[in-house]
Amino acid sequence: MEKMIYTLIAVNEGSGKLDQLLLDMKGISGVALNTVCLNGIAAVVGGNNKSDLISDKANALEFAGIIDKLSHGFTLLPMRYGSFMESTDAIALMLERNYQEIEQNLRKVEGKFEFGLKVFCDSEKLKASIILKTEAETGSTTNASPEVKNSVFREYVNAKLKAHRLEELMISYVDTVIAAINAQLAILQAEHKFKKMASAAILIDSIFLLEKGKKNELVDAIKILQSQFPGLDFVLTGPWPPYSFVETTIK
Repeated sequence: MEKMIYTLIAVNEGSGKLDQLLLDMKGISGVALNTVCLNGIAAVVGGNNKSDLISDKANALEFAGIIDKLSHGFTLLPMRYGSFMESTDAIALMLERNYQEIEQNLRKVEGKFEFGLKVFCDSEKLKASIILKTEAETGSTTNASPEVKNSVFREYVNAKLKAHRLEELMISYVDTVIAAINAQLAILQAEHKFKKMASAAILIDSIFLLEKGKKNELVDAIKILQSQFPGLDFVLTGPWPPYSFVETTIK
């Protein structure tokens, strides 16, 4: 019978605790949840049928909610929604084949949660502010190219040059903000990943892996960053299970 894998989890001496918790939980469509165990690790599985499973927002949220509840009591590696294997025996073989990588990743995220931080901006206001600041500091403007004078290409060249200079200034500014974030994260010893200029409104999209007991310290650090950059909006989310810090490919 097909089994859907919800998460891989460290049980060690807590397999009885996990089994008891799963008795009080239900999977998607009300199916029972149980485990397939191997030497201190387990796959939490449900008897969902792949052909009957509806891939909609409600089911995806229910799936995430199950993982989130388990993450508050156990170290785990979330699986992607819709991860099926044909039988319990197949799952046992998968655990055996991937045991070393699974164990390493579980150790990496042990006692930690994932947090997200998005830094929002009004891009037009930010660009205008950066240009004014740069012109004030350098005493020059970003509007003209002295090398191109009475030419039919002058407007085109100057527009391209202005856009290129502005892009460089924006990248430099983003790097300054990231450096400030890193200074705070270094104090908290958080692992992190950054995506620069994810959209016109999102200047930085980042995720952190942080010890569970340091949430309040992280909130305080974000408040400091907000005061440093009042023209930006720092939005923190989490804690979440460590979705983005699992570095293994199940074979």
